[in-house]
Amino acid sequence: MDLATLRVFRAVAREESVTRAADLLGRAPSNVTTRIQQLEAELGTQLFHRNRKRMILSDAGRIFADYAERILNLADEAQQRLDPSSPRGTLRVGSMESTIASRLAGPLSRFSRAWPEAQLELTSAPSAPLLDALRACRIDCALVAFPPDGDIGEPLDLETQPLFREDLVLLLPSDHPEIRVPADLRLRTLAAFGPGCTYRKLAEDWLMSDGGSGVRIQEVPSYHAMYGCTAAGACISIMPKSVAELMGSSGSVLAVPLMQVVTHLAWRTGFDTASLRAFRACLTEGSNLQEHTDHAQ
Repeated sequence: MDLATLRVFRAVAREESVTRAADLLGRAPSNVTTRIQQLEAELGTQLFHRNRKRMILSDAGRIFADYAERILNLADEAQQRLDPSSPRGTLRVGSMESTIASRLAGPLSRFSRAWPEAQLELTSAPSAPLLDALRACRIDCALVAFPPDGDIGEPLDLETQPLFREDLVLLLPSDHPEIRVPADLRLRTLAAFGPGCTYRKLAEDWLMSDGGSGVRIQEVPSYHAMYGCTAAGACISIMPKSVAELMGSSGSVLAVPLMQVVTHLAWRTGFDTASLRAFRACLTEGSNLQEHTDHAQ
């Protein structure tokens, strides 16, 4: 169970194909097949279900995939820590979808131009799953939103840097009367991401703040879906103003200012590589905060 074999396993798991994994790794398909068979023999369990030409992870394979990802990430981190001269290798970045849409184009471009030997691997999820992935070493850093009270769960294992101030707006159908308090809402269906999204939690808390009736959640996969459902009159939604402004062509809505929330970059305490430092510098350059002071939570 060496690192090379784990990389082969990860590639097959991601591609669900021996042929595509072999092309990605620059290996012969027969070599990839042999590596997987040897790994399964060593572990004493079947890692994949062979379904025609697809390789689907078994239950045991899904468990092993999580460990393999963490082992490979830690090995890459160790190499970068021992050679801190300049950014290189892969930095695994998690981010909220809203931050990717409205804040990351400039920082990603600056990073890739300045450090061609380094690679950013970007994934998207709500804040709570990102923090779980960060603590499990599946990603190296994460752009997340915390509630205004600053509660981030288990704070002592993370360091954070505030980067972007977002103005959250409540979106209503264009024919909705003006509102002053949640009780004025005609609709009580909220289009939102799944559990773990800070903005969803803030919206639910606000909707219940007047002691009114509960809210029904319509889970959707994207901000475009939220905006479209609201413009169609089916529900209400909440998102950063910077994201809503990108979607004007998707229909007409009313935007009601709600509150401000700060997006932070979070990373594990002690994680310090040249790639992370360079990425933080690129993000700081694009920050809309007056102060860019680092602080450990």
